[in-house]
Amino acid sequence: MTVADLSLWWDQVVADDPDAARARPPLDGDTTADVVVVGGGFTGLWTAYYLLEADPSLDVLVLDAHVVGFGASGRNGGWCSALFPVGPDALARRHGPEATREMRAAMRDTVVEVGGVAAAEQIDCDFRFGGTVTLARTAPQVDRVAAQVAQADRWGDEAHLLDPAGVADHVRAAGVLAGSWAPDCARLQPVRLVRGLARVVEQRGARIVEGTRARRISPRAVVTDQGTVRARFVVRATEAWTATLPGTHRDLAPVYSLMIATAPLPAAVWSQIGLDRGQTFTDARHLVVYGQRTADDRLAFGGRGAPYHAGSRVEPSYDRAPRVHRHLRRTLVGLFPHLADVDVTHVWGGPLGVPRDWHASVGLDPATGIGWAGGYVGDGVGTANLAGRTLADLVTGADTPLTRLPWVGHRSPPWEPEPLRWAGITAARWATAWSDRTEARTGRPSRVTDVLAPLLGG
Repeated sequence: MTVADLSLWWDQVVADDPDAARARPPLDGDTTADVVVVGGGFTGLWTAYYLLEADPSLDVLVLDAHVVGFGASGRNGGWCSALFPVGPDALARRHGPEATREMRAAMRDTVVEVGGVAAAEQIDCDFRFGGTVTLARTAPQVDRVAAQVAQADRWGDEAHLLDPAGVADHVRAAGVLAGSWAPDCARLQPVRLVRGLARVVEQRGARIVEGTRARRISPRAVVTDQGTVRARFVVRATEAWTATLPGTHRDLAPVYSLMIATAPLPAAVWSQIGLDRGQTFTDARHLVVYGQRTADDRLAFGGRGAPYHAGSRVEPSYDRAPRVHRHLRRTLVGLFPHLADVDVTHVWGGPLGVPRDWHASVGLDPATGIGWAGGYVGDGVGTANLAGRTLADLVTGADTPLTRLPWVGHRSPPWEPEPLRWAGITAARWATAWSDRTEARTGRPSRVTDVLAPLLGG
């Protein structure tokens, strides 16, 4: 498999620049650095970017086992949102109302920050601030959307409840009963952003080595298959691949999310669909789906539902699951019936990192010099930027509002050993899908997901 096969986003970039498929040289033996960052995705590159902004004299080395943007940063749905995997009401129960308001404000600011850096650094990543439309197509979904809007209002987030005509001003889907629109989301082309960040951090003096796999992360050192890096600080930015490292096997469960993309659609089709202002869209079902209109007029659409692989295994063969991709196409056509005969040109997927309590975290252990960030549960395009800014403050010793946010220093409990881990995650996946089918058939809310809430971070 070449990098062009990883996603629509990679295919577009390689088509524009074949050199994008060429990896940087690997690490050439043992070396030293002030900070070594393990993982060349959004978390690692944003960390390098803000470290060098804070102190240009730092020697920062970024390692990646493949190429920058190989993981979730190059395969996601292209949403840069203010979503955080723990909802604000649940966050308030754990950390208090004031900390929750600060966290929500920081997430909203993050979307603006990403767009601002992309513009300032001339990173052409199709960033467009269009917000998110959430569709409600069953009575229980209508109730959930109304509850989400009320919750947003309690915590300072902007969200607007829409009737069917209001939804149609954004997107015209079948069977819509109601919906909402929230402004704090932008669509973007994630591989163009991640590669642009890599270019900028190299220009600022960081070293990036690719094809260099970390074998062990230790205090002040990273052992790789190409040599050992000794550093004052080590930042683990490996997200779902954290499960493949010794000592962190149960920290995050790699759960797969899959996507499809259509051929470019003609203007006549888009006049029926809408999404003409860069909006992203989802609906209020339990099993998450998400979509966007790309800059070249495709419809990129994804969702959960792929199987978890026992032992937290991560393999290239898991990126494609024909049954799940067929289901995604049926779901897309259910939303937009006039796409029934449209070609799907790209199918792909990849793992995202899920902590046991669904609580993303960032932190630095001063005793060991090891920092970390991740557990984004699919909301990482924006959250990784906040993580990078926070890690830069922690490493440089700055006491800022970011270092006092409630996710800083959070430690999630480990996942259960196998086969309990497989059984629990698989049961949750089947139960959420069953709940959606039941609600569509009966028009009444399912109570099964309430029972599973502890497993899902609720």
